[in-house]
Parts: sequence; C-alpha cells; structure tokens
Amino acid sequence: MNTETNPNAPLPCHATRWRVATLFCLILLALAGATGMSMMEQFKAQLTHLQGKLKSVPQLKYIAVLNDEQHQPALLVTFDPQDGYMQIQRLSNVKEGPEDSMQLWALDESDQPLSLGVVAPGIKTAQLRTTDQVLSLARRLAISVENKGGVEPGRMPRLPYLFTGSVIQKAL
Repeated sequence: MNTETNPNAPLPCHATRWRVATLFCLILLALAGATGMSMMEQFKAQLTHLQGKLKSVPQLKYIAVLNDEQHQPALLVTFDPQDGYMQIQRLSNVKEGPEDSMQLWALDESDQPLSLGVVAPGIKTAQLRTTDQVLSLARRLAISVENKGGVEPGRMPRLPYLFTGSVIQKAL
C-alpha cells in the first residue's frame, strides 16, 4: 500500500467548502472596510459643509428692543460681532421729518450718552458700524431726534429720548 498522497488528487468536498467560505468572508470584509471608509469620507465632507454654513450664519451677541412712550416696540437693534455692524430694524411707522435725523445713543450705568451714529432715514433696516467693546459698556440704547445729520461729536443729545430699551447680551 502506498502511503504517499497524490498532489493531483481531487480535494475532499468539505475542504473545498472551507476555502470557498473563507474567500467569501474575505470579500465581505473588504467590502465592509471600503464601505466604512466611504461613509467616513462622506461624514467628514458633511461636517466641513455644516461648519462653513455655521460661519456664515449671523451670531447675534447684543439685542435691544427700543420702545416708545406707550411701551410699544418701535425699533429692534441687533449686533453681530463677526461683521461689526448693528442692524436697526424699524418696527413702527415713525418717520423723521425732512429737517430731522434719528440718532442712536449708547447709555452706560450713569446714563452718559455715547453716539453710535445717525439712523438712515426712510430705510426699514439700517446698519451702523460699532464695536463689541462699545456695546459691552452700554446698559441701554436710546434714540433722539436731532437736526439733520445729527449732533456734532462731543455734544449731548436733545432730551427726552424718543425710544429707549435695555441692551441684552446674548450667550453665543
């Protein structure tokens, strides 16, 4: 009896099944790895896209609603430190006269006024450039009616104020 095995002899059926099953598992493992890598790249792309969108969304830090004498909202003032502009949105139909200007003031703890600028006439939403540092000291905002062009730098506003409101610092 010859105990040597024939290398060309056919493999038993169960050995072939194991090899096919192993090869199938390796292919599945490769597909799973490729799918996982693809999903990770898609996740990174979505994250980058959302971060870009978040940077373009205004981040309001200061908000104030200026009310009239009847405590009705007249102006909404918001400040986005990313662009350095305050937005002043008119909520009522109050308009300045042809020889008047509405001037915005920041009032500190002692109600000392600091001019933030003249609100453009006839515009529903106006912008004024300011800084985070100026608004961080403001306790209230107020609007006075001044002669056309506003008061000269260093001068005080006419009183009483037409609109006033507290400055609210919002957490970003």
